[in-house]
Amino acid sequence: MTGTRQDRGWPWRRWSALSEIERVDVYTRQSLYVLLWSSLGFALVGALPESDEVTPRLVAVLVAAVVVGVLGTRALTAVADLYPATGPIPWRRVAPLLAACAAALAVVLSWAGDLRIAAGAGVWVVLAWSLGGLRGRVPSALLLVVLTVLPALVSTEWWGLAYGLVTGAFFLFTCRVSLWLLGVVTELDAARTAQSALAVAEERLRFSRDVHDVLGRRLSTIAVQAELAATLARRNDEGAAARMLEVRGIAHEALREARELARGYRPTDLTQELEGARSLLRSAGIGAEVDVEGLDLSWHEPAAWVVREAVTNVLRHSSATTVAISYAGDVLEVRNDGADRPAAGADGIGLSGLRARLAPRGATLEVEHDAPSFAVRVRMPAPALTGAGS
Repeated sequence: MTGTRQDRGWPWRRWSALSEIERVDVYTRQSLYVLLWSSLGFALVGALPESDEVTPRLVAVLVAAVVVGVLGTRALTAVADLYPATGPIPWRRVAPLLAACAAALAVVLSWAGDLRIAAGAGVWVVLAWSLGGLRGRVPSALLLVVLTVLPALVSTEWWGLAYGLVTGAFFLFTCRVSLWLLGVVTELDAARTAQSALAVAEERLRFSRDVHDVLGRRLSTIAVQAELAATLARRNDEGAAARMLEVRGIAHEALREARELARGYRPTDLTQELEGARSLLRSAGIGAEVDVEGLDLSWHEPAAWVVREAVTNVLRHSSATTVAISYAGDVLEVRNDGADRPAAGADGIGLSGLRARLAPRGATLEVEHDAPSFAVRVRMPAPALTGAGS
């Protein structure tokens, strides 16, 4: 995921508008928040009196529980923000929680009865869920010691140590694994984004090679002819003018080829385009299945346009894992499995331009979106084959 967690703005967007990675992020965090508050509420059930009597001590426990719960939620958010990268302990969020828990325990340990156990359990679960994701041997060991000793102090029973150790280790494991999985998914998405950027960079490099191939030869010829014309001119040779006319003709030809290359009208080889598509998709971690056997030679160039545009769109706008390029029944299809949701203006400028280029050849372009599948189909009717190459 790109950007910081603070500037993503996903908490205020609809679930359907979130990407898959953002959904995993939201689900993981909300699950931990729910576990923290539900565990806190369950622990405080023991603090409720059997009668309807509400004592000042009970009110103080409930207010303190809300304060500790809010501080625990803030600390949990800060700890989750550390994933997947490692970083220092977020003391600005953790320190207030530790201070509040220490103050609450100092008061709770002077009490007796069920209220003491319920309040101590509430502090225990908040510490376990909010700080369980802290990485590093020292913070983890210290937290586990606190979670082990605290039940024994509150209950004044020897079995409290065993209960605290086993339950505390389970809570820490659950919290750590949840955030670790979130970090792994985030890193994988960042790697896929980097691979897509690399694929785009490789495509730009390929285009620069095309520019070099088109203009390099022409410019080299112009340089040689211009040098020869200058030599003839110094000798007052009448052939200098003819040479300069040749230079002008070569320059016009180079300009025409450059315009065709920029507009995409330069003849394109389908075999090279398919190989380039395989390479680009492979670099982005996307599988490619190609079967265009039976495609008439006169349709190779238009098919190459379609492959180039469709594969570019896959790299830019989808989270595909597989792209299938096939030809059957006069229809060329490029299908991918990564269209999570419809994009605004599904055709876009590229496909609209491609449709306009195909129309004079008698071909029609169709787009099918059935999430998560997205397909670009071009119908190349047999009766138009005789004029396809004109």
